[in-house]
Amino acid sequence: MRTFQGVYIPGLLQVDNYTRALMAYGVPQPSPRQLEALVAFRMRRREVLDSGSPPAYEAVIHEAALRTLVANRDEARRQLAFILEQGERPGVTVRVVPLDAEGFGGAGTPVLYAYGSVPRLDTVHIDVPHGPILLDAESQLARYRAFLDKALTFSLSAEKSQDFIHTIMRQL
Repeated sequence: MRTFQGVYIPGLLQVDNYTRALMAYGVPQPSPRQLEALVAFRMRRREVLDSGSPPAYEAVIHEAALRTLVANRDEARRQLAFILEQGERPGVTVRVVPLDAEGFGGAGTPVLYAYGSVPRLDTVHIDVPHGPILLDAESQLARYRAFLDKALTFSLSAEKSQDFIHTIMRQL
């Protein structure tokens, strides 16, 4: 799986209180019971990275998403620590596109590309306010593969991204 997120932390890298604050912002606002169900579902989704043979997961996150205080400063630090921890796992790569990356104009396009064992099963998932959009036509998939490749060229290496995230944590 490959993802790019410019505004929010990717779902598989979110901690519970980040998810809770993010989901509570929805319109219409979910009831407390609905909110907890949404948070529980998001946390269960993370288990894919804990399975016996987890998929390779590459997350490219724009600095804006790392700096946005969706909850509060303490939760932001907890969220960043979790991203750093996940980035140390085998098969998980976290890279950051810094705000000062010249020529990068793709921050507004959140995308998750899920590769299938058969290329025809590949799917792109895009979050929009009215719900997710799933794409599977080869022409669309090719565009999003190119978009993700391009975003990667603007990102820091995994090692420099870890250092960068540590710097943001210290600044909070």
